[in-house]
Amino acid sequence: MVSMSQDVRAEPRSLADELRARSDRELAALLAARPDLLTPVPSDVTALAARATTQASAQRALERLDTFTLQVVDVLAYLPEPASLDDVLGLIGPAEAVRAAVDRLRELALAWGTDDGLRLVRAVRDWAGPSLADTGPPAATLLGQLAADRLRELLEDLGLPPQPDRVSAVAALADRFRDRRWLAELLADAPAPAREVLDRLAQGPATGRLENAYRPVRVATVRTPVDWLLARGLLVPVDPDTVALPREVAVHLRGGRLHREVSPEPPELPTREHDPGIVDRTAAGAAFSAVRKVEDLLDLWGEDGPPVLRSGGLGVRELRRAAAALDVAEPVAALLVETAYAAGLVAESSEVDPVWLPTPAYDTWRGWPTARRWLALAEAWLDTTRLAGLVGSRQDTAGGRDKLVAALGPDLERVLAPELRRGVLEALAGLPPGVATDEAAIVAWLAWRRPLRGARLRERVTAWTLREAEALGVTGRTALASYVRPLLAGDSDAAAAALEPLLPEPLDHVLLQADLTAIAPGPLTRELARELALAADIESTGGATVYRFTESSVRRALDAGRTAADLHDLLARHSRTPVPQPLAYLVDDVARRHGRIRVGTASAYVRCDDATVLDELLADRRSAQLRLRRLAPTVLAAQAPVDVVLERLRTMGYAPAAESATGDLLVSRPQARRAPARPRPPHVVAEPPRAEESLLAAAVRMIRSGDRVATAVPATDGDLGVAAEVGCEDTAALIDALAAAAEHHRPVRLSYVDYQGRSATRIVYPTGVARGYLRAYDEELGRIHSFPIHRIRGVTLLEGEPP
Repeated sequence: MVSMSQDVRAEPRSLADELRARSDRELAALLAARPDLLTPVPSDVTALAARATTQASAQRALERLDTFTLQVVDVLAYLPEPASLDDVLGLIGPAEAVRAAVDRLRELALAWGTDDGLRLVRAVRDWAGPSLADTGPPAATLLGQLAADRLRELLEDLGLPPQPDRVSAVAALADRFRDRRWLAELLADAPAPAREVLDRLAQGPATGRLENAYRPVRVATVRTPVDWLLARGLLVPVDPDTVALPREVAVHLRGGRLHREVSPEPPELPTREHDPGIVDRTAAGAAFSAVRKVEDLLDLWGEDGPPVLRSGGLGVRELRRAAAALDVAEPVAALLVETAYAAGLVAESSEVDPVWLPTPAYDTWRGWPTARRWLALAEAWLDTTRLAGLVGSRQDTAGGRDKLVAALGPDLERVLAPELRRGVLEALAGLPPGVATDEAAIVAWLAWRRPLRGARLRERVTAWTLREAEALGVTGRTALASYVRPLLAGDSDAAAAALEPLLPEPLDHVLLQADLTAIAPGPLTRELARELALAADIESTGGATVYRFTESSVRRALDAGRTAADLHDLLARHSRTPVPQPLAYLVDDVARRHGRIRVGTASAYVRCDDATVLDELLADRRSAQLRLRRLAPTVLAAQAPVDVVLERLRTMGYAPAAESATGDLLVSRPQARRAPARPRPPHVVAEPPRAEESLLAAAVRMIRSGDRVATAVPATDGDLGVAAEVGCEDTAALIDALAAAAEHHRPVRLSYVDYQGRSATRIVYPTGVARGYLRAYDEELGRIHSFPIHRIRGVTLLEGEPP
């Protein structure tokens, strides 16, 4: 942190001078805190100062400040330059917090100077604007808009000597308004109604509506309380219908403070305590459920992918179908769909009429342990710039029409979403384990922490984040789960390890009931869950899942290639209760009838060893659309596709089976489909990421070098001592040597072959080795350069200081 006092450093003449006097570590801290200053790397300190003071860059830096630091900015903007730290402390406190805020502003190059000569950079002063803290413009600004005759009248009415010109008149009046003792005496004589008007405007905003604001009024002729204020310059007209309160008057009425309320600390969060163990178990249960539901949904889409809307996204009906299949509300279904998309598990197919399908990455993800699968979903949710909470809302289009926002559509992108989402979780992470707080309190906490950032989205994203965190197992009973804390700190492995023992152990048994249902008292193993989903329909979910066996569900298993013996074995092996007789009869009855009728290709044919069954078919009016005709006593021909014939016969109460051209039974279970392998959706960022330490160090070296470019002489072997030499015979040793030089900021002499095949030698300062390239600061070129490792013939490590 940059802290400057008069006795430590001399008074700098400009921001560039102050930056030049900083240590390399302090310059690196500035570049790390304001990463936009690095693109491209400034050529010297003067260029760095110029870029730091642009409106756009200063605005980005201001958006990172909390409410109290911005209040200190207001005070510095209010005070004439240069201001002293004592001047600042006279308007805002407490002292320790003010000093920390001033140091923060200097560290970010938003202010500069010693404690006796503080100055804001011009862009920050312009940002503060004319109405600091709702106090209105300064008296000099307001009075400078008045006519010369009116200024002469004010001087006379306030007992001030006449002035030779407008500028002198405004300066004399402004000086008088800065005198708090004079203001106190003047206001002591104000009528009560006039004082009420002043007190109301002093609370902000400092402007009010007044008809005929430019009316002629003198102290001797006032008739109303407002006229009393106008005659003494305590209210100043700014247009024919508006008056403003001078800033100096507002500050005086606030007791000599610029702000009505000072907020040196974030608002305190009210708390609700829960047992941390219960919080973790509740969250882990939700995490397990979220993983299973994503798997169930993508397995379903792998067999029958929903179509992609022409405008992009998932249709309302398809989202409703997904919600029904998962037995969740539509907002939760939208969250799961969007999280899977963010994790790269689902994408559009490449067909003419594309559908949403799982990606090859889904198959890899499905093979991971449950904790690791949840971690992939949680990290994707944390970092995605898409807001699932917007699904189903309406937004205006360019044509002025109301448009419904679709899941997986292009209208969900909000670059501030990850920052706001993490902010909500960081508020919870600041509380003890098992402790929850209120949504409104988190909104207020975020508003104090970054008041200039995401104000329009803050309330909605907070509400959505809290709901989504519960659904995904990030929180339990609105308190942060213990295994999420290391995830927020960037330790994914620790998060997975902490979650693993909390996850419910999958069961390999169910409880069969006499009413043709099976009860799963907990989560089932993946294999058992799939077999049961094939042979039975899910009737309800919750603490336990209820499956119901029906004629159609058993037939579905038989169509998928299971035999009656397979089903009996499945039930016997995985039931903790005896297999009920009605269920055994159901399986045998459906299996006995299954396949008695065979369907092939004519367009299609129907055959059955029992001719009377075919007689019934021909006589049934419901088969008329198939246009059946008898080819043989046991064979009928149909003028319809095989799948239509199968579906029609099933609706008529039969149990047909498809067969191949050789008469073999065809398994009809759908083939799982996959979208082409594609990268994850692009991660849109609101600002450049924090640079690595090696890049920061190289950038500082480049800036320092640029400052000396007029007089600098490139380093030679005579300037630097030789420490060690490494040849190209051992590539691993070469890379290790370059990595060590980057880590310790050591110079090296490279012998390499350039792209024209010529041998060359150059002294550089390595910043990193990655993907077959050495990145190094080249003092001769004055920039960072990349050297292919395979072209480097040798490296000589040198003893010396970076430039």
